[in-house]
Amino acid sequence: MTRDDDLQTLLLAVHALTRIAALDTKNEAPAAQWRTLTLLRDHGPQRLGDLATLSRVTQPGMTRLVHQMDAAGLVERRRHPDDSRVSVIAATAKGIAALAGWYEQFRTALAPHVADLSQSEWDAVSLAASALSLRVGMTPTGTGHHETPDDEDDADTTDDRGALAGDAEEQEVVR
Repeated sequence: MTRDDDLQTLLLAVHALTRIAALDTKNEAPAAQWRTLTLLRDHGPQRLGDLATLSRVTQPGMTRLVHQMDAAGLVERRRHPDDSRVSVIAATAKGIAALAGWYEQFRTALAPHVADLSQSEWDAVSLAASALSLRVGMTPTGTGHHETPDDEDDADTTDDRGALAGDAEEQEVVR
């Protein structure tokens, strides 16, 4: 196998494992909701179009999702700090708490699928997670939450995000 084959196999395996564990949670919320909350937590408040682009969905699709999430109290619209004519979408404390609950459910569902990994396999997973996280601009913090370079400069939204665990799901959800 080539390096490209190894990387493809790794990504496909992680994606499949993520889907299996997500199904095991029996959580009714759409995956796009968790991906959107993760993006807002990690990147701070976003314009709707930018959020759609980050999430890889259409703007009308993101509009519908944000409307549903707003009605549930998971996100809120705010004025853009540099342009009061523009609004941004921000995660609420309730949204961040729901995300933390989702990650806990996800980790619990994921655990049985990886319980029999050997120490050397865990070492390989850890090494791959660190190497690939750094390549996409995520810096492990030791809490399970991966910070992006934007996190350090975005002190205005610190209260709307929390340090959350969820390495495997976060990698699938965010990327």
